Amino acid sequence: MTSEEYLRAVTLGEVKPHDAPVHLVPYDPGWPSLYELLAERIRGALGAGVITLEHVGSTSVPGLCAKPVIDVLLVVPDSKDEGTYVPMLEAQGFALHIREPGWFEHRLLKGRDIAANVHVFSAGCEEPARMLAFRDRLRSHEGDRQAYESKKRELAARTWRHVQHYADAKSEVVREILERS
Repeated sequence: MTSEEYLRAVTLGEVKPHDAPVHLVPYDPGWPSLYELLAERIRGALGAGVITLEHVGSTSVPGLCAKPVIDVLLVVPDSKDEGTYVPMLEAQGFALHIREPGWFEHRLLKGRDIAANVHVFSAGCEEPARMLAFRDRLRSHEGDRQAYESKKRELAARTWRHVQHYADAKSEVVREILERS
């Protein structure tokens, strides 16, 4: 299956090509506040159904350029059981966008009024720990943060059919940084 076919298979709704470079902006000190607004909505909607809720991705690393989209890590008891969280999150302005049963039962919801990606995983899944380790490494090691930013800028300047292809292209530098953590 090609990456284009995979995107079509896991995306709910139309898959719109990006066909452009990726727009990165300098770090915005307002991003943590936007995360807190999102986290309030999620906690309010799900209550005890939230096992882990963290600000991840480049917007969570002070000083790092990023796409201006807040990445949120949400761990629930069972991400496959969408009925226990998706309707409540939809009522708070999120929309289910991606369902990846073959990759840790990952679900992705997008924010409607705040540019956000909420990455949902099940309790016990290994991917959240990897995401947090990467974030924490970039926060605490300037050299790794600079190397990652350099690679992001290099890749962002290219034209990408889909933004996911840009994200996938960063996999090697992410792996190298995680090996040092």
